[in-house]
Amino acid sequence: MEYKIKEATGKLGILMPGLGAVATTLIAGVASINKGLSLPIGSVSQMSRIRLGKRTEDRNPLIKDFVPLAGLQDIVFGGWDLYADNVFEAASKAKVLEAHQLEAVREDLEKIVPMKAVFNRDFVKNLDGDHVKTQTTHRELIEALREDIKTFKAENNLDRVVIVWCGSTEKYIDAEDIFTELPKLEQALDNNDDRIPPSMLYCYAAILEGVPYVNGAPNLTCDAPAIVELALENNVAIAGKDFKTGQTLMKTIVAPGLQARALGVEGWFSTNILGNRDGLVLDDPDNFKTKEVSKLSVLEEILDANKNPELYGDLYHKVRINYYPPHGDNKESWDNIDIFGWMGYKMQIKINFLCRDSILAAPVVLDLALFIDLAQRAEMHGVQEWLSFYLKSPQTAPGLPAEHDIFKQLMKLQNTLRHIKGEDLITHLGLDYYQELIESIQ
Repeated sequence: MEYKIKEATGKLGILMPGLGAVATTLIAGVASINKGLSLPIGSVSQMSRIRLGKRTEDRNPLIKDFVPLAGLQDIVFGGWDLYADNVFEAASKAKVLEAHQLEAVREDLEKIVPMKAVFNRDFVKNLDGDHVKTQTTHRELIEALREDIKTFKAENNLDRVVIVWCGSTEKYIDAEDIFTELPKLEQALDNNDDRIPPSMLYCYAAILEGVPYVNGAPNLTCDAPAIVELALENNVAIAGKDFKTGQTLMKTIVAPGLQARALGVEGWFSTNILGNRDGLVLDDPDNFKTKEVSKLSVLEEILDANKNPELYGDLYHKVRINYYPPHGDNKESWDNIDIFGWMGYKMQIKINFLCRDSILAAPVVLDLALFIDLAQRAEMHGVQEWLSFYLKSPQTAPGLPAEHDIFKQLMKLQNTLRHIKGEDLITHLGLDYYQELIESIQ
């Protein structure tokens, strides 16, 4: 079947809670691309092709030409932040991009000024910005956010809006009873329950405004059952959580290869140094625990000890993140992987990944925003698991284990795009080619 997808007419607003290193790098990059100064490297939606039909048909259009996505010229950026700096000032302080790159798009960036953020220091102890909303109750804050969304949409003459969380990792919270059902969450909001994180208030406000929401951090936000219920009631697409960028990206590439070749893994030690605002936030143990849970789950799902105890039953997995200001946004990760092969022979793999965290994250945010907008226009409401390609802890249906193998995730993404456009799904079986050959020579 082919979905009836509304065309991507008019302008698309992308609102981001947290106009820090990731968000400002994205905004500067899109401005640069629109001026013809750079290319959208790393953006699958813009640079990758998708195969349609049989290999012999040679139909391989760019994804952006296959499905109706918003054009980069039609995007308007905005957001919230607890610091009042405009995007040019924030990007300059983040020190991700070179000065000449920012100067080339300075006028575009200076126009974007953050709205006051919803902030609760109990959830992020290491930040202390004062550009925050003064409303005191959850209900008042939600209404203030809804007004922000409406005003942003009206002032920029937008056709549609999506929200992608680019803010900090909040402290770890359990999926307590108040998050299990919508009536319980509603009561907790009325009671101004202090267990509800700011990120969930943004998500709640977005859904009430009919705005798709993507959670780019490991916070408990749209993966709470109550929020899923709210999204389905309001016919809104949601996805989460936690952008898959540096070390975890490498794990989802390497681990599936080891698993595919039935090689054993007895140890995987991962450590990082990072000096940007994200690193500062994660220097607090409560916030690090949220990230740790997200990063640990990836490997345990791919290298499943229950299914292959002989290969992964004794796997020891350790993750460390260390705040190191001199490196700024230059994240450096080290992985030591202890593997074993035929006759138990022990071997090692060492990975030293020196990357720019925001350079890897920016195209991920762009793709998620464009694809969640596509999902909304295709009336694909609720959890969008097909976007797990971009996420560390993919949100799934209740009781359904997440798929972390990046190659299977890519197949899921591509087949979803084929499905909504009425194209045949690709299985890569390929036997039909050889059957046709046999029949032709008989």
